[in-house]
Amino acid sequence: MNDERLRTPPDDRFDAASLVFDLPAEIAALRQEGPAKHGQRQKALFKGHGRTVALFVLDAGAGLPEHKAAGTVTIQPIEGEITVTADNATRRLRCGQIVLLAPNVKHAVSAQGTAAFLLQVSLAGA
Repeated sequence: MNDERLRTPPDDRFDAASLVFDLPAEIAALRQEGPAKHGQRQKALFKGHGRTVALFVLDAGAGLPEHKAAGTVTIQPIEGEITVTADNATRRLRCGQIVLLAPNVKHAVSAQGTAAFLLQVSLAGA
């Protein structure tokens, strides 16, 4: 691994017939990577075949600005609580809840306290 890289290159990480993740350990590792840019850290757990699964860790008060994705999006908190604003509604989500967004729906995510969530994007027909 290159000394400048924090992680194994994506092609090596995603090259497996099956993958298992210890999410609390992944969250801890992200928090150890150093200062968070804009209060958030992220890691693609998988990307391929029209699907992306990413883990996000947010510092208190941090978030993702409004944006949209070309595919169906799911957002699932796995630590703390997050607020998802989409489709003219603001929803506060905690562990055990999930929001599903149709393609091209503008959305934003924020956290009052520290939080972590899984974001999945699935492209149609891929």
